[in-house]
Amino acid sequence: MSAVSQQITDAVTQTNVKVVAESPAMAMSTIYQSMGQATAILFQNAVSAQQQQNTLAQAAT
Repeated sequence: MSAVSQQITDAVTQTNVKVVAESPAMAMSTIYQSMGQATAILFQNAVSAQQQQNTLAQAAT
């Protein structure tokens, strides 16, 4: 008995199509999360640098 049930074939095909269809959205969401994290670190570093500059300015006067 080498015949595969048509329902099984259909279920596997639908699962594969679902995965392929969702992949671009998942990739974009990962990119957006990475961009958001990078932007947050950028601003955190900017604030830290500004605080250090203010400390140096206060110490110099």
